[in-house]
Amino acid sequence: MSDPFDLLDDELRARLREEPEPRWREPMKATLTDERFSDPDWVFEPKLDGVRAIAVRDGEDVQLLSRNRKTMNASYPELVDAIGGLDRDRFVVDGEIVAFEGARTSFERLQGRMNLQDPGRARRTGIPVYVYLFDLLHLDGYATTQLPLRTRKTMLKQAWRFDDPVRFGTHRNEHGKRYFDEACRQGWEGLIAKRADSLYRPGTRSRDWLKLKCVERQELVIGGFTDPRGSRTGFGALLVGYYDDGRLRYAGKVGTGYDEATLVQMRDTMDRLERDASPFDDDVAEKGAHFVRPELVCEVVFTEWTEDGKLRHPRFLGLRDDADPCDVVRERPTR
Repeated sequence: MSDPFDLLDDELRARLREEPEPRWREPMKATLTDERFSDPDWVFEPKLDGVRAIAVRDGEDVQLLSRNRKTMNASYPELVDAIGGLDRDRFVVDGEIVAFEGARTSFERLQGRMNLQDPGRARRTGIPVYVYLFDLLHLDGYATTQLPLRTRKTMLKQAWRFDDPVRFGTHRNEHGKRYFDEACRQGWEGLIAKRADSLYRPGTRSRDWLKLKCVERQELVIGGFTDPRGSRTGFGALLVGYYDDGRLRYAGKVGTGYDEATLVQMRDTMDRLERDASPFDDDVAEKGAHFVRPELVCEVVFTEWTEDGKLRHPRFLGLRDDADPCDVVRERPTR
Protein backbone atom coordinates (compact mmCIF):
# COMPACT_ATOMS: atom_id res chain seq x y z
CA MET A 1 0.00 0.00 0.00
CA SER A 2 1.29 3.47 -0.84
CA ASP A 3 1.65 6.12 1.87
CA PRO A 4 -1.58 8.18 2.07
CA PHE A 5 0.43 11.34 2.77
CA ASP A 6 2.06 11.01 -0.68
CA LEU A 7 -1.33 12.04 -2.12
CA LEU A 8 -0.98 15.56 -0.68
CA ASP A 9 0.53 18.51 -2.48
CA ASP A 10 2.20 21.34 -0.58
CA GLU A 11 -1.05 23.29 -0.13
CA LEU A 12 -2.84 20.30 1.39
CA ARG A 13 0.13 19.36 3.57
CA ALA A 14 -0.03 22.85 5.06
CA ARG A 15 -3.55 22.05 6.28
CA LEU A 16 -2.39 19.13 8.42
CA ARG A 17 -2.18 19.79 12.16
CA GLU A 18 0.30 17.98 14.37
CA GLU A 19 -1.51 15.98 17.03
CA PRO A 20 0.78 13.55 18.89
CA GLU A 21 -2.08 11.52 20.38
CA PRO A 22 -5.27 10.56 18.54
CA ARG A 23 -8.23 12.37 20.15
CA TRP A 24 -11.96 11.81 20.33
CA ARG A 25 -14.01 13.79 17.81
CA GLU A 26 -17.71 14.41 18.27
CA PRO A 27 -19.29 13.23 15.01
CA MET A 28 -20.26 15.76 12.37
CA LYS A 29 -24.01 15.67 11.64
CA ALA A 30 -26.12 15.93 8.51
CA THR A 31 -29.15 18.15 7.95
CA LEU A 32 -32.41 16.60 6.74
CA THR A 33 -33.56 17.88 3.35
CA ASP A 34 -36.27 17.08 0.83
CA GLU A 35 -34.01 18.16 -2.03
CA ARG A 36 -33.08 15.51 -4.60
CA PHE A 37 -30.19 16.66 -6.75
CA SER A 38 -27.15 15.80 -8.82
CA ASP A 39 -23.99 17.89 -8.64
CA PRO A 40 -20.35 17.20 -9.58
CA ASP A 41 -19.24 19.04 -6.44
CA TRP A 42 -20.99 16.51 -4.17
CA VAL A 43 -20.53 12.85 -3.25
CA PHE A 44 -23.36 10.51 -2.27
CA GLU A 45 -23.08 7.72 0.32
CA PRO A 46 -25.63 5.05 1.30
CA LYS A 47 -27.40 5.91 4.56
CA LEU A 48 -26.64 2.78 6.54
CA ASP A 49 -29.17 1.58 9.11
CA GLY A 50 -26.87 1.08 12.08
CA VAL A 51 -25.01 2.84 14.89
CA ARG A 52 -22.53 5.68 14.34
CA ALA A 53 -19.06 4.92 15.68
CA ILE A 54 -15.83 6.84 16.17
CA ALA A 55 -12.86 4.48 16.42
CA VAL A 56 -9.75 5.79 18.17
CA ARG A 57 -6.56 3.72 18.13
CA ASP A 58 -3.41 4.69 19.99
CA GLY A 59 -1.00 1.79 19.83
CA GLU A 60 -2.52 -1.22 21.57
CA ASP A 61 -5.44 0.80 22.90
CA VAL A 62 -8.58 0.74 20.74
CA GLN A 63 -11.75 2.56 21.71
CA LEU A 64 -14.99 2.12 19.79
CA LEU A 65 -17.18 5.04 20.86
CA SER A 66 -20.80 5.98 20.20
CA ARG A 67 -21.85 9.45 19.11
CA ASN A 68 -22.42 10.37 22.79
CA ARG A 69 -19.00 8.94 23.71
CA LYS A 70 -20.11 5.68 25.32
CA THR A 71 -17.68 2.81 24.85
CA MET A 72 -19.02 -0.02 22.68
CA ASN A 73 -16.03 -2.36 22.96
CA ALA A 74 -17.94 -5.05 24.87
CA SER A 75 -20.83 -5.07 22.40
CA TYR A 76 -18.63 -5.48 19.31
CA PRO A 77 -15.40 -7.20 20.40
CA GLU A 78 -14.64 -8.61 16.95
CA LEU A 79 -14.66 -5.10 15.51
CA VAL A 80 -12.25 -3.94 18.23
CA ASP A 81 -9.96 -6.86 17.36
CA ALA A 82 -10.14 -6.08 13.64
CA ILE A 83 -9.43 -2.37 14.09
CA GLY A 84 -6.54 -3.27 16.39
CA GLY A 85 -5.16 -5.45 13.60
CA LEU A 86 -5.00 -2.70 10.97
CA ASP A 87 -1.50 -1.78 9.78
CA ARG A 88 -1.22 1.70 11.29
CA ASP A 89 -1.38 2.14 15.03
CA ARG A 90 -2.48 5.79 15.50
CA PHE A 91 -5.67 6.98 13.86
CA VAL A 92 -9.23 8.23 14.34
CA VAL A 93 -11.91 7.14 11.88
CA ASP A 94 -15.63 7.80 11.53
CA GLY A 95 -17.98 5.02 10.51
CA GLU A 96 -21.14 3.00 11.05
CA ILE A 97 -21.62 -0.37 12.74
CA VAL A 98 -24.23 -2.53 11.01
CA ALA A 99 -25.87 -5.93 10.95
CA PHE A 100 -27.66 -7.33 7.92
CA GLU A 101 -31.07 -8.79 7.22
CA GLY A 102 -30.58 -10.32 3.81
CA ALA A 103 -28.88 -7.72 1.60
CA ARG A 104 -30.01 -4.71 3.66
CA THR A 105 -28.57 -3.25 6.84
CA SER A 106 -31.01 -3.66 9.73
CA PHE A 107 -31.13 -1.57 12.89
CA GLU A 108 -33.70 -4.02 14.28
CA ARG A 109 -31.29 -6.94 13.96
CA LEU A 110 -28.46 -4.91 15.46
CA GLN A 111 -30.61 -4.57 18.60
CA GLY A 112 -29.46 -8.06 19.53
CA ARG A 113 -25.91 -6.75 19.97
CA MET A 114 -26.52 -3.30 21.42
CA ASN A 115 -26.06 -2.72 25.17
CA LEU A 116 -24.36 -6.08 25.76
CA GLN A 117 -21.59 -5.72 28.33
CA ASP A 118 -20.12 -9.23 28.06
CA PRO A 119 -17.89 -9.68 24.97
CA GLY A 120 -18.37 -13.46 25.09
CA ARG A 121 -22.13 -13.12 25.11
CA ALA A 122 -21.94 -10.62 22.26
CA ARG A 123 -20.01 -13.11 20.13
CA ARG A 124 -22.44 -15.91 20.99
CA THR A 125 -25.48 -14.02 19.69
CA GLY A 126 -24.70 -15.30 16.22
CA ILE A 127 -25.35 -11.84 14.75
CA PRO A 128 -22.44 -10.92 12.46
CA VAL A 129 -21.52 -7.23 12.56
CA TYR A 130 -19.41 -5.02 10.30
CA VAL A 131 -18.05 -1.49 10.50
CA TYR A 132 -18.09 0.72 7.42
CA LEU A 133 -15.43 3.46 7.62
CA PHE A 134 -16.24 6.58 5.63
CA ASP A 135 -13.99 9.34 7.01
CA LEU A 136 -10.44 9.81 8.29
CA LEU A 137 -9.94 12.32 11.12
CA HIS A 138 -6.39 11.57 12.34
CA LEU A 139 -3.50 9.55 10.98
CA ASP A 140 0.03 8.98 12.28
CA GLY A 141 0.29 12.08 14.44
CA TYR A 142 -1.67 14.50 12.24
CA ALA A 143 -5.26 15.75 12.40
CA THR A 144 -6.77 15.56 8.91
CA THR A 145 -10.07 17.35 9.59
CA GLN A 146 -9.00 20.48 7.69
CA LEU A 147 -8.48 18.53 4.47
CA PRO A 148 -11.29 18.37 1.87
CA LEU A 149 -13.65 15.42 2.23
CA ARG A 150 -12.67 13.84 -1.08
CA THR A 151 -9.01 13.95 -0.01
CA ARG A 152 -9.79 12.42 3.38
CA LYS A 153 -11.73 9.59 1.76
CA THR A 154 -8.92 8.89 -0.72
CA MET A 155 -6.38 8.79 2.11
CA LEU A 156 -8.65 6.48 4.08
CA LYS A 157 -8.89 4.05 1.17
CA GLN A 158 -5.08 4.11 0.79
CA ALA A 159 -4.36 3.61 4.49
CA TRP A 160 -5.37 -0.07 4.72
CA ARG A 161 -6.35 -3.15 2.81
CA PHE A 162 -9.96 -3.55 3.90
CA ASP A 163 -11.08 -7.03 4.93
CA ASP A 164 -14.22 -8.12 6.78
CA PRO A 165 -15.46 -7.11 9.24
CA VAL A 166 -13.88 -3.70 8.44
CA ARG A 167 -15.24 -2.29 5.19
CA PHE A 168 -14.61 0.90 3.24
CA GLY A 169 -17.65 3.20 3.05
CA THR A 170 -18.09 3.68 -0.69
CA HIS A 171 -19.71 6.63 -2.41
CA ARG A 172 -20.78 7.80 -5.85
CA ASN A 173 -19.94 11.05 -7.51
CA GLU A 174 -22.29 13.61 -9.02
CA HIS A 175 -25.36 11.51 -9.98
CA GLY A 176 -27.37 11.89 -6.78
CA LYS A 177 -30.88 11.73 -8.25
CA ARG A 178 -30.24 8.44 -10.02
CA TYR A 179 -28.56 6.95 -6.94
CA PHE A 180 -31.40 8.08 -4.66
CA ASP A 181 -34.00 6.38 -6.86
CA GLU A 182 -31.90 3.22 -6.83
CA ALA A 183 -31.54 3.36 -3.04
CA CYS A 184 -35.30 3.64 -2.53
CA ARG A 185 -36.03 0.79 -4.96
CA GLN A 186 -33.67 -1.44 -2.98
CA GLY A 187 -35.34 -0.57 0.32
CA TRP A 188 -32.49 1.48 1.80
CA GLU A 189 -33.09 4.22 4.32
CA GLY A 190 -31.73 6.83 1.89
CA LEU A 191 -28.49 8.66 1.10
CA ILE A 192 -26.09 11.09 2.74
CA ALA A 193 -24.98 13.83 0.34
CA LYS A 194 -21.70 15.53 1.20
CA ARG A 195 -20.00 18.53 -0.34
CA ALA A 196 -16.79 17.12 -1.79
CA ASP A 197 -14.57 19.95 -0.54
CA SER A 198 -16.15 20.16 2.95
CA LEU A 199 -14.02 20.14 6.08
CA TYR A 200 -14.86 17.92 9.05
CA ARG A 201 -16.49 20.07 11.73
CA PRO A 202 -16.91 17.95 14.88
CA GLY A 203 -20.26 18.23 16.63
CA THR A 204 -21.84 20.55 14.10
CA ARG A 205 -24.98 19.95 12.04
CA SER A 206 -24.08 21.38 8.68
CA ARG A 207 -25.66 21.85 5.28
CA ASP A 208 -22.36 20.58 3.87
CA TRP A 209 -23.80 17.15 4.76
CA LEU A 210 -27.43 16.41 3.88
CA LYS A 211 -29.76 13.49 4.69
CA LEU A 212 -31.99 12.31 1.84
CA LYS A 213 -34.51 9.83 3.25
CA CYS A 214 -36.60 7.28 1.35
CA VAL A 215 -38.83 6.72 4.40
CA GLU A 216 -39.79 8.81 7.39
CA ARG A 217 -37.80 7.93 10.51
CA GLN A 218 -37.37 9.80 13.75
CA GLU A 219 -35.76 9.39 17.15
CA LEU A 220 -38.29 10.06 19.92
CA VAL A 221 -38.30 10.25 23.71
CA ILE A 222 -40.39 7.69 25.61
CA GLY A 223 -42.60 9.47 28.15
CA GLY A 224 -45.01 6.68 29.01
CA PHE A 225 -46.92 3.60 27.91
CA THR A 226 -50.41 2.13 27.93
CA ASP A 227 -51.71 -1.06 29.50
CA PRO A 228 -51.71 -4.18 27.33
CA ARG A 229 -55.05 -5.49 26.07
CA GLY A 230 -56.27 -9.00 25.40
CA SER A 231 -53.51 -11.59 25.32
CA ARG A 232 -50.72 -9.06 24.88
CA THR A 233 -48.06 -8.87 27.58
CA GLY A 234 -45.83 -6.03 28.75
CA PHE A 235 -47.55 -2.92 27.45
CA GLY A 236 -49.92 -1.79 24.71
CA ALA A 237 -48.16 1.18 23.14
CA LEU A 238 -45.36 3.62 23.89
CA LEU A 239 -46.20 7.29 24.41
CA VAL A 240 -43.51 9.31 22.67
CA GLY A 241 -42.49 12.88 22.05
CA TYR A 242 -39.77 15.33 21.11
CA TYR A 243 -38.34 18.52 22.59
CA ASP A 244 -39.30 21.94 21.29
CA ASP A 245 -37.78 24.93 23.10
CA GLY A 246 -37.22 22.82 26.19
CA ARG A 247 -40.77 21.42 26.26
CA LEU A 248 -41.51 17.75 25.64
CA ARG A 249 -44.25 17.72 22.99
CA TYR A 250 -46.48 14.68 22.63
CA ALA A 251 -46.18 12.97 19.22
CA GLY A 252 -48.59 10.08 19.73
CA LYS A 253 -48.43 6.40 20.58
CA VAL A 254 -46.49 3.58 18.93
CA GLY A 255 -48.23 0.23 19.18
CA THR A 256 -46.49 -2.00 16.63
CA GLY A 257 -43.01 -3.37 15.94
CA TYR A 258 -42.43 -5.30 19.18
CA ASP A 259 -41.69 -8.96 19.73
CA GLU A 260 -42.61 -10.74 22.96
CA ALA A 261 -39.17 -10.39 24.53
CA THR A 262 -39.06 -6.65 23.82
CA LEU A 263 -42.50 -6.13 25.38
CA VAL A 264 -41.46 -7.86 28.59
CA GLN A 265 -37.97 -6.33 28.85
CA MET A 266 -39.13 -2.80 28.14
CA ARG A 267 -42.03 -3.03 30.60
CA ASP A 268 -39.59 -4.07 33.30
CA THR A 269 -37.33 -1.12 32.46
CA MET A 270 -40.20 1.37 32.31
CA ASP A 271 -41.67 0.18 35.62
CA ARG A 272 -38.45 1.34 37.28
CA LEU A 273 -38.83 4.78 35.66
CA GLU A 274 -42.54 5.26 36.42
CA ARG A 275 -43.75 8.59 37.77
CA ASP A 276 -47.15 10.04 38.63
CA ALA A 277 -47.14 13.19 36.51
CA SER A 278 -46.94 13.32 32.73
CA PRO A 279 -43.60 14.60 31.37
CA PHE A 280 -45.35 15.95 28.27
CA ASP A 281 -46.21 19.61 27.90
CA ASP A 282 -49.40 18.62 26.01
CA ASP A 283 -52.43 16.82 27.40
CA VAL A 284 -52.32 13.05 26.91
CA ALA A 285 -55.78 11.47 26.91
CA GLU A 286 -54.83 7.84 26.32
CA LYS A 287 -56.71 5.15 28.25
CA GLY A 288 -54.62 3.17 30.73
CA ALA A 289 -51.68 5.57 30.43
CA HIS A 290 -48.64 5.29 32.70
CA PHE A 291 -45.92 7.92 32.68
CA VAL A 292 -42.16 7.51 33.03
CA ARG A 293 -39.15 9.71 33.47
CA PRO A 294 -38.09 10.75 29.94
CA GLU A 295 -34.75 8.94 29.93
CA LEU A 296 -35.21 6.45 27.07
CA VAL A 297 -34.93 7.17 23.36
CA CYS A 298 -36.37 4.97 20.63
CA GLU A 299 -36.40 5.09 16.84
CA VAL A 300 -39.60 4.70 14.82
CA VAL A 301 -40.56 4.59 11.17
CA PHE A 302 -43.85 6.18 10.08
CA THR A 303 -45.73 7.40 7.02
CA GLU A 304 -46.05 11.12 7.79
CA TRP A 305 -46.66 13.83 10.38
CA THR A 306 -50.29 14.90 10.80
CA GLU A 307 -51.29 18.56 10.82
CA ASP A 308 -51.54 18.52 14.63
CA GLY A 309 -47.99 17.17 15.03
CA LYS A 310 -48.69 13.46 15.56
CA LEU A 311 -47.14 10.42 13.91
CA ARG A 312 -49.23 8.52 11.36
CA HIS A 313 -48.83 4.71 11.32
CA PRO A 314 -45.64 4.58 13.44
CA ARG A 315 -43.72 1.34 14.00
CA PHE A 316 -41.06 0.75 16.66
CA LEU A 317 -37.58 -0.11 15.36
CA GLY A 318 -35.56 -0.24 18.58
CA LEU A 319 -34.09 1.59 21.53
CA ARG A 320 -31.11 3.93 21.09
CA ASP A 321 -28.53 4.16 23.85
CA ASP A 322 -26.36 6.54 21.81
CA ALA A 323 -28.75 9.52 22.00
CA ASP A 324 -29.33 12.09 24.74
CA PRO A 325 -33.11 12.57 25.24
CA CYS A 326 -32.65 16.35 25.54
CA ASP A 327 -31.19 16.43 22.01
CA VAL A 328 -34.24 14.78 20.41
CA VAL A 329 -36.15 17.30 18.29
CA ARG A 330 -38.57 16.96 15.41
CA GLU A 331 -36.55 16.71 12.21
CA ARG A 332 -37.86 19.06 9.57
CA PRO A 333 -36.52 19.09 6.01
CA THR A 334 -34.79 22.26 4.88
CA ARG A 335 -33.88 23.69 1.50
